Amino acid sequence: MNFFTVFFVAVALAMDAFAVSVASSVLICKHRLRRAFTFGLMFGGFQMIMPVVGWAAGRTFRSLITGVDHWIAFGLLFLIGLKMIWEAFKIERIEQSCCKLTWLVLLGLSLATSMDALATGISFAFLEVSIVLPVAVIGAVTFVLSFTGVVLGSRLGGKFEQTAEILGGAILIAIGFQILIKHLLG
Repeated sequence: MNFFTVFFVAVALAMDAFAVSVASSVLICKHRLRRAFTFGLMFGGFQMIMPVVGWAAGRTFRSLITGVDHWIAFGLLFLIGLKMIWEAFKIERIEQSCCKLTWLVLLGLSLATSMDALATGISFAFLEVSIVLPVAVIGAVTFVLSFTGVVLGSRLGGKFEQTAEILGGAILIAIGFQILIKHLLG
């Protein structure tokens, strides 16, 4: 998998963290830059850990499904993409009140937004992709987009969260099709 494909996967996976950062930023009244940094670290850290967990699990089962691994990778990316697009239309507005984001809430949001990265890690294992570069890129991109989401969201509100989710889902679906076509055409 080349760097550009890894980068686009990272951007797609980071879109839900970006959308949550934008939406959550309306709750941040003080220390916005410090909170933006915290969001970046939490979301980026979980987005780095979860693909490794998925990759390790996928490598364990890869030998059992070698003949259909490209179909599984396609299916996972396609379903994750559809889920992101579906969720974009279900985004609920958060009531504005200051500083309701506790560490426990941020931990839950970080875990929830990184489930897609777990499934993507499984796909990487089936495709026999080294996990080092994707994990570094996914973590860095998620950090930057989450940080930016908090900063922009506090200024712009939630105007772009739906678009970000839809774009992220579409990118994952496109990459899934690319993997499938590449395997089917040799």
